[in-house]
Amino acid sequence: MLHFANMWWLTNTFSSRLVEGVGVLLSSYALGCFATGYYVVILSAKQDIRQLGSGGIGARNVGRHAGMWGFMVTLLGDSAKGAMAVWATDRLIEGDWFKVLALLSVVSGHIWPIQLGFRGGKGIATAFGALLVFDLSVVVVMAGLCLGACVLIRRTVISGLLAFACAPLASLCLAQPTSKFVGLCALSALVLLAHRKNLVEEFAALDSNQSSKT
Repeated sequence: MLHFANMWWLTNTFSSRLVEGVGVLLSSYALGCFATGYYVVILSAKQDIRQLGSGGIGARNVGRHAGMWGFMVTLLGDSAKGAMAVWATDRLIEGDWFKVLALLSVVSGHIWPIQLGFRGGKGIATAFGALLVFDLSVVVVMAGLCLGACVLIRRTVISGLLAFACAPLASLCLAQPTSKFVGLCALSALVLLAHRKNLVEEFAALDSNQSSKT
């Protein structure tokens, strides 16, 4: 009788956690799909930002076509949705892995929004906002790395991506739980994947600059 009671409890607990996990995944992804920059340009200029400039829906491209106010609204909106996804999950559901799921889902929603045919942004602002809630200490390390790289190579995109690539290493150095290390590894992979074309262009430009100096 006790055996069956234990089996029932385990099954019920697993089912409950599974439902919670699916809920976190879907709600965080849906929040990430809210493409702030896309709607800012649609409302202000009646244009599709994906057809303008770099084609990105992030703050930099929006700023080129909607001005500083568009840049700021997009930056704050994208950062806020990342922070909100992780914060809400932390408050409503117990467990570090659920926060990892929220982190990755909200960034994935920004990069691949279903309502825009999976053509979204690069995820930097959303990831930054999510990381502020997920682990502030890692953000501080990343900021230091980014600033240092900017001083040395004077390339903001490469510097920012280098900081994201080093986030898992920062987690190891800070002796953080496995869940955070795994989450940061996956987040770095997502951001670098979204920036793959930018990386090729940036390294080509950097190589060209170095060649011209020699």
